[in-house]
Amino acid sequence: MTGPVTLVAFVRPQALPCGQPAHLSRATWQHGGVTAATHSTLFPRVPDSADAVLEGLDPEQRAVATSLHGPVCVLAGAGTGKTRAITHRIAYGVRAGILQPSSVLAVTFTNRAAGEMRGRLRQLGAVGVQARTFHSAALRQLQYFWPKAVGGSLPRLVDRKIQLVADAAAACRIRLDRGELRDVTAEIEWSKVTQTVPADYTAAAAKSGREAPRDPAEIAQLYAAYEDLKRERSVIDFEDVLLLTVAVLQDRHDIAEQVRAQYQHFVVDEYQDVSPLQQRLLELWLGDRENLCVVGDASQTIYSFTGATPDHLLDFRVRHPGATVVKLVRDYRSTPQVVRLANGLLAQAKGRAADHRLELVSQRPAGPEPVFTEYTDEPAEAEGAARRIRELIASGVPASEIAVLFRTNSQSETYEQALADAGVPYQLRGAERFFDRPEVRNAINALRAAARFGGNDSLLDDAPDLPSQVRAVLSGKGWTPQPPAGSGAVRESWESLAALVHLAQDFAAARAGATLADLVVELDERAGAQHAPTVQGVTLASLHAAKGLEWDVVFLVGVAEGMMPITYAKTDEQIEEERRLLYVGVTRAREHLHLSWALSRSPGGRPNRRPSRFLTGLRPGSQAGAGRAGAAGAGGVERGSWTAAAPAVPEQAPRRRQRTPARCRVCGRTLTDGGEMKLMRCEDCPSDMDEGLYERLRDWRGEQARRSGQPAFCVFTDKTLIAIAEAVPDDEHELARIPGVGMRKLRRYGSDVLALCAGRDPADGQDQD
Repeated sequence: MTGPVTLVAFVRPQALPCGQPAHLSRATWQHGGVTAATHSTLFPRVPDSADAVLEGLDPEQRAVATSLHGPVCVLAGAGTGKTRAITHRIAYGVRAGILQPSSVLAVTFTNRAAGEMRGRLRQLGAVGVQARTFHSAALRQLQYFWPKAVGGSLPRLVDRKIQLVADAAAACRIRLDRGELRDVTAEIEWSKVTQTVPADYTAAAAKSGREAPRDPAEIAQLYAAYEDLKRERSVIDFEDVLLLTVAVLQDRHDIAEQVRAQYQHFVVDEYQDVSPLQQRLLELWLGDRENLCVVGDASQTIYSFTGATPDHLLDFRVRHPGATVVKLVRDYRSTPQVVRLANGLLAQAKGRAADHRLELVSQRPAGPEPVFTEYTDEPAEAEGAARRIRELIASGVPASEIAVLFRTNSQSETYEQALADAGVPYQLRGAERFFDRPEVRNAINALRAAARFGGNDSLLDDAPDLPSQVRAVLSGKGWTPQPPAGSGAVRESWESLAALVHLAQDFAAARAGATLADLVVELDERAGAQHAPTVQGVTLASLHAAKGLEWDVVFLVGVAEGMMPITYAKTDEQIEEERRLLYVGVTRAREHLHLSWALSRSPGGRPNRRPSRFLTGLRPGSQAGAGRAGAAGAGGVERGSWTAAAPAVPEQAPRRRQRTPARCRVCGRTLTDGGEMKLMRCEDCPSDMDEGLYERLRDWRGEQARRSGQPAFCVFTDKTLIAIAEAVPDDEHELARIPGVGMRKLRRYGSDVLALCAGRDPADGQDQD
């Protein structure tokens, strides 16, 4: 049984260890004190103490940072500072002497995210903490323990498995085109991360509702042939790294104990994306300990096709009954207008993830409303976006703060061409990592050589400061003050060099007297952490590739039926994942959000497309659908009863939960006025009231007042009638949730009010005209 849980909507600071102040000044974190991590200074000062690490965190983030023992689950909405919270948690533990840096393993899902985490930990003075992807951490362990566990050297890791799949198809005399090769490879990957062997593939695919790209029996045959080929050639693939690490840790308890002795504390980011295989590996790393902190958001589960599932996140309290759960809902990224649209998207969602959705509350000033635009065809849509982007850049918006996001990579070409025609620089997201690019490696080598030779390098004769020295060196590698015309490889190379020039300028501004040698050291550290500088150019990316990123301006293009949701999304679960994918796209925008769609694919084509169903009720002129009643999840902390020995907790009567603050259901602002709290919205936010129902309720209220001989407001106030006419409740449960409708009035007037809401006369139950 679980112990008593207290839900605190906004945490009151308590006495904390290591000299932490007992009271937190509201001004230090709200409305300006806390900012999006990407807006932080490029070269911040390292905090001078453990307490200084906590400065600027809001109450919930601080609760994460100071919850250093036992299982901790952080439910973090988009833009709420989750990476900030967990990196400060690690840094605070290290700086306070509670965590040993070498005993901490922080795990995430992409090299970029791991690099960002290492960069932030370095800036916070937490040196020596391991931040890696699941595969990277597993590969290091496998390479180290393989000679002891198996003998010999680890088999070669294949970079691309698609050629092996092609060879397996040839061996089976099965003909696959390029698209089928890619799809079959994806099926094999899914099988392995869900720990499905070839013989079980057909049954497993049917049970999970997967639509196989070929006959399931054929895929099972190809899968078996693929595994045979790997054994014959003594190679392993990406998924084998996890499978083999799991096998070694399961079979060799001495090795498992050695790993557990090394790593005492685990942090897992993006926990909603964990696959069954990754979860099994995590359990083996942990053993019987519970020093685990997981972070995730079920509403951002967009990789289920790869085997990821939010069930591990949603069931965390089941597996760890004494866990502390912290909910982050303060959105520091997006304006109230963007947040309102994001909340509106999820309000009509269905399924288990929707039941645990978090309702964001914007902490930013008001901004422009999202713009919805319909075009005749796709080229016109791309030209319209390029034209608006050019105007934004001309008005002072940096190109690097603008993104064009689409559902499939095939949509990219049209926008590349439109931006090139408009003379707008761009970069494609998902290309090779910044520090792996040949032009970047060559440029850093040139800077290193110039730093080594110093005054003997003639290139630096007329360069008095660091930025001019960098410009002089890189001018020999292809950098010019003006970008080259057009697009393509030459332009992409120039953008990379320009990013190094901008980084040098920022570095020199932050560190007076910095030399070329200092910059080379900084670049080497950034390369080790994959902490890349910003490339100047509009970002073109798929919605999947945009996860974890943010921009001032976002263009969501192709938001039409057939593309969003995608045509092959058939089941309810697949449709809901498409909705979450659009939600991820919306929440990438800080201030300006543009959504568009085209009525036809090409000029002169039949205009038979229509806007995405997900925009119904959210875009102007569309009728709202039936939303989900009630707020989803307020921010706060649920304290578990974990202790070091993790004893069984006796069942006790639950404590009375503190009421969470009322928030506007339209813009998300916290409400303090009594009248606004009854409406559950700000007075100046738009109303969706059924005016006919409101008039019927007023007439009914007048009759009730006359019968009882009391003022009309004693029956229901005007605000309560408006709230009822806006909510149009279907049953007593929904009616009771409306402020101003207490149990006494529910018993006395409930049946009458519900009859009026259903369009019936409460006197005789007959339908009204």
